Amino acid sequence: LYAALNEINDPDLNIQTIENPIEYMLDGINQLETKSEIGLDFKRALRSYLRQDPDVIMVGEIRDEETAHIAVEASLTGHLLFSTLHTNDAASTIIRLVEMGIRPYMLTSSLLLICAQRLLRRLCTHCRKPFEADAGVKHLLGLPEAQPLQLYAPAGCELCHDSGYHGRIGIYEMLAPDDALRLLMAQPEVDAQQIKAQAMANGMRTLFQDAAAKVIAGQTSLEELTLNILNDA
Repeated sequence: LYAALNEINDPDLNIQTIENPIEYMLDGINQLETKSEIGLDFKRALRSYLRQDPDVIMVGEIRDEETAHIAVEASLTGHLLFSTLHTNDAASTIIRLVEMGIRPYMLTSSLLLICAQRLLRRLCTHCRKPFEADAGVKHLLGLPEAQPLQLYAPAGCELCHDSGYHGRIGIYEMLAPDDALRLLMAQPEVDAQQIKAQAMANGMRTLFQDAAAKVIAGQTSLEELTLNILNDA
């Protein structure tokens, strides 16, 4: 969210955030921290902000149905709104919002982009050890069996405190609804798998595919993909 706000930050824009807690101070942006002890929660702060006619609003997290409704209403009245929601992947976000009482037609009119993300441990480049992938691994990664493939496994050294990893790397899944996907979203009883399939047909790269690409590039390990992504692929 901070990266997105920094990207669009402009003196001519009235950008306001509602956070708990405020993790970074951003120049030129009005940031508000919620305080539950005095009744200043996300939904109350959001209603207050809307009376100030901001151009852009960032809500740190949509935690309840009322906040979800206010956020969607804000986007439908011309405000660019950023927020987060806890789901397994991008498609599940749509279903989660519907479960929170948002009518599908409101989502089709307001939703611009969903970015699902996770962090995997980054292999230590000083000690990672190469190995030749077998046929099963190539199949898992979507590669032909005949294609030579060298991957890397964690080893451990003084630099990485014998963990085999040093830092973390993000993996991402970007769902941007087009007309076909919006029509699907509006259908009754649509599920996350149907939405995901349509998004993939439109060219969406899944969390699994992004993680697999970073395993192949030697940035993270097969173990990280298996532990953190494979069950949701």
